[in-house]
Amino acid sequence: MEQFTLGFVDVMEVSGWYAPLLFIMFHVLRPLFFLPVVLICITGGVLFGAVAGTVYSIVGITLSSTVFYRIIKSVPSILKRLQRLKNKVWKQESSLTVSQVAVLRLVPFIHFHLLSLCLIEICVDFKDYVKASFLSNIPLAFVYTTVGQWLSRISLPLMILFLFMLAIITYLFRKKQYSLTLNEFFQLNG
Repeated sequence: MEQFTLGFVDVMEVSGWYAPLLFIMFHVLRPLFFLPVVLICITGGVLFGAVAGTVYSIVGITLSSTVFYRIIKSVPSILKRLQRLKNKVWKQESSLTVSQVAVLRLVPFIHFHLLSLCLIEICVDFKDYVKASFLSNIPLAFVYTTVGQWLSRISLPLMILFLFMLAIITYLFRKKQYSLTLNEFFQLNG
């Protein structure tokens, strides 16, 4: 994978003015190469800098999410298979919020399109999905283009601390719901 990334960087450096377009298209084609989103975002930070790399990554990731949405909606068998996978990962029938998806996208080993499926399930239509996807992609692109080099050199104890902090943030952004049984309800009122 390292050789592939170095080859990609070489191609982008000699591409000239259309390098951003190639980079954005590479984000869209990324699932075909089974490359992690994080790797592409880090590469964007190296090639274009933090600001431009973040913008290009947000555009590319959002386009990739849009293509995923169209494929999922046109091929229901893939949707059912992904829903079974999601139910295995998250045992309970809880839906994540857009904020939780944004935080979970920062965790490199959680599948990107599995989180996109969570967004599809909470959004009412395509426009709502694109907006939610765009918003949840911003932290991912920003963090991994600006702090990507730091994350690649982080020690194991710091990585565990970082993941623990992400878990706390995800818990704080959860959807707060309260449920009462009939007995509890009548005891409170009676």
